[in-house]
Amino acid sequence: MGNAVLLHLLCGVLAVLSASLVNADDPYRYYTWTVTYGTVKLLDVPQQVILINGQFPGPRLDVVTNDNIILNLFNKLDQPFLLTWNGIKQRKNSWQDGVLGTNCPIPPNSNYTYKFQTKDQIGSFTYFPSTLLHRAAGGYGAINIYERPKIPIPFPVPDGDFTLLIGDWYKTSHQTLRAYLDSGRTLPFPDGVLINGQTYSTFSGDQGKTYMFRISNVGMSTSLNFRIQGHSMKLVEVEGSHTVQNIYDSLDVHVGQSVAVLVTLNQAPKDYYIIASTRFNRKILTTTAVLHYSNSRPPASGPLPAAPSYGYHGSMMQARTYKWNLTASAARPNPQGSYHYGKITPTKTVALANSAPLINGKQRYAVNRVSYINSDTPLKLADYFGIPGVFSVDSIESSPSGGAAFLSTSVMSANLHDFLEVVFQNDEKTMQSWHLDGYDFWVIGYGNGQWTSAKRSTYNLVDALTRHTVQVYPKSWTAIYVSLDNQGMWNMRSAIWERQYLGQQFYLRVWTQVHSLANEYDIPSNALRCGKAIGIHS
Repeated sequence: MGNAVLLHLLCGVLAVLSASLVNADDPYRYYTWTVTYGTVKLLDVPQQVILINGQFPGPRLDVVTNDNIILNLFNKLDQPFLLTWNGIKQRKNSWQDGVLGTNCPIPPNSNYTYKFQTKDQIGSFTYFPSTLLHRAAGGYGAINIYERPKIPIPFPVPDGDFTLLIGDWYKTSHQTLRAYLDSGRTLPFPDGVLINGQTYSTFSGDQGKTYMFRISNVGMSTSLNFRIQGHSMKLVEVEGSHTVQNIYDSLDVHVGQSVAVLVTLNQAPKDYYIIASTRFNRKILTTTAVLHYSNSRPPASGPLPAAPSYGYHGSMMQARTYKWNLTASAARPNPQGSYHYGKITPTKTVALANSAPLINGKQRYAVNRVSYINSDTPLKLADYFGIPGVFSVDSIESSPSGGAAFLSTSVMSANLHDFLEVVFQNDEKTMQSWHLDGYDFWVIGYGNGQWTSAKRSTYNLVDALTRHTVQVYPKSWTAIYVSLDNQGMWNMRSAIWERQYLGQQFYLRVWTQVHSLANEYDIPSNALRCGKAIGIHS
């Protein structure tokens, strides 16, 4: 018995030491950001937006795999505020996820220091406000994670790197939009589309050279199509996955998603339009930027390249062409395809059906009949300190059932190292976009109608790519596999922010009874306290 206890203690010490050694070798990057309001003219109207260090969009984080980020955020707004790091896995560290289920919001005129690592990740990601409807006022920005020098990439190093944050935009203030939702109404259709917070911008390059374009949909609600006049695009990365390098004339980018393409400036020297336009709506909103050849004088001209003529079915067909590059390395030197996800038998199947019920006479959105309501105590703090009355595990069912929708602080339990099959069933007539914090997952199938077990015969079990946000088409389903190797309290939500705000979300509690720093870090010393956690110390 004594030897077993000694061995357990020794293993714990070695885990801590190994973590310290890894951190010692990985660079630290320090940032100080101040969040304020400011006035910017957008869509020809002066508007109050959220600035970070006076910038809209906010500063871009250019970092390298395994960098340690120390970011001190000062909130100068008149409301509590949080940023979430969309697609950053926060390995063993849901304490830093920046959503209301894991973090107390930063009070006005106060600050909080985020401390997290870009552990074993490369690729194109974003950050944005997770509180209230602040996302509708800006506060978003890009996170580009570059590979370590010794890790090869499956394409020649580009001659330049452009980041494009595309998204729909409202002229109406975030306070007014929030009042709409709180009163039980839905949001109107957006007023326009922005690229990097503008309706006009220029990206310059040299004829004959190849550039990477990192494109992220940071909007509130609308799928967008992206294309460049006269130029094809080679898809090379999707949310940290290196892809089979197919060529596209245009790409659908759904809310919350990111892609990276290579574009060679191989046309006659002139300016060309870059276009982002809304999809799947009768009213089409379009915005343009300019791709400028450095040796050109003629301005961009001619008709804009048309949006795709195909609808939902064609978009689904395009999505099915996105494949994992099995021989390419990602953040680690071993090939992506060395993990044979398709040969693993899932431990559990979870089916999630979205809906749009009226509850107490007001519009809400729900998952498996449960419309999520935030607690004033973060679920992670309640779980850690054993605070009762905040949430109950398994307050949401793992498959749809009949009955009326209801309000609850819904949490679904899962065991650390479970391997889940998750099916998103969309019986509504609108596009859905689903995101899971703390993970990426394999998108193994799309299909029309109702999912049944027979649909498994259509799954891609060989080279499905991994990503953190996936679309679900109207009256259709999408299936994913996810390996639950990251302990914590993780937000599963609609990336369409109206739906998230009105309840289309829940938390996945990935748990084991074995307390070990090899599985999860302890509560940060600077963790804010709120709700029932006020006055409690670890």
